[in-house]
Amino acid sequence: MSNVAHAPLKTLTLPFARGELAWPASGKVACLRARAGLELPDGVSPASIAAEQSYFPQMQALRLAGWDVSDTLDGRDGQFDLVLVLSPRQKDEARAVFARALALCAPGGRIVACQHNDEGARSGEADLKALAGLGGSLTKNHCRVFWTLPLGGQHDAALASRWLAAEAPRSIAGGRFTSRPGVFAWDRIDPASALLVEHLPSTLAGIGADLGAGWGYLSAEVLERCAKVTRIDLYEAEGRALALARHNLAAAGERATFHWADVSAGLAGKYDFVVTNPPFHTTNRTGRPELGQSFIKAAADGLRQGGRLLLVANRHLPYEEVLGERFSQIDVLAERDGFKLISAIKAGR
Repeated sequence: MSNVAHAPLKTLTLPFARGELAWPASGKVACLRARAGLELPDGVSPASIAAEQSYFPQMQALRLAGWDVSDTLDGRDGQFDLVLVLSPRQKDEARAVFARALALCAPGGRIVACQHNDEGARSGEADLKALAGLGGSLTKNHCRVFWTLPLGGQHDAALASRWLAAEAPRSIAGGRFTSRPGVFAWDRIDPASALLVEHLPSTLAGIGADLGAGWGYLSAEVLERCAKVTRIDLYEAEGRALALARHNLAAAGERATFHWADVSAGLAGKYDFVVTNPPFHTTNRTGRPELGQSFIKAAADGLRQGGRLLLVANRHLPYEEVLGERFSQIDVLAERDGFKLISAIKAGR
């Protein structure tokens, strides 16, 4: 885990360790964007904290570490005396998380948030101050942890409403799709995916999979352009993106199924083809080419003999070796704007 990712986990609870704040005696604590490895005060069990995490691998890691975790805390407004926030990088998303934390707080409750300096900590502190006032802040580990005074109606309700609206799902691409801030390529057609679609073989047939499906663009194009495709299974680790994909492909009916899953753990079926624009960085933008390599391995394991992989990626990414180990007939179909589109056939026995 990079320092940018790990440092906030060491810093979020610093005010409690230093005696600046007291942990609620009620034990009614929530954590938004929780991640395994968060350092808790002595005597505090992770099972006592209601954690929210919509990214499947991190949700699994939290469960293994004993946290009480779900993909959403919607419906639990006003229940918590402390809401911890590991702020995301994207500004509209981060502001909406603050507004949701505010709604989760009981009267007299408090928000405590942390962000790495390289991820916009100073801006995040200013945002929380504008929303609900600031009770204090500390800096350590290249991070800033900041908190509100006990909340008792002094917040800016109109600002909270605007921030929630700014992060809400909205139409993009001329109204054809719905997306929202915080998911990958949320406000546009990603150019790598567009390159794949431009060279999508109309002869694709049978059952396929879209690995790292995001809000559903590639799958929608496959179903529209390839009449012989009977079904496509969308695999996506980010639950917020998968919910958008369900909406965007609602008209496909049984031709589309949806899997909230970690692709690197394997696929649920066997497929005639796979399309993918795999991630190559983590949620905090740390470069991780092994993520894409794990997608290639999963595709190889999930394809039937003679099945086809269509992979689009940044030109510099080191995928050729793992492709060569698992596939035959590897061809670069197109290159543009720093991207490469690769076709690979799973070798027969």
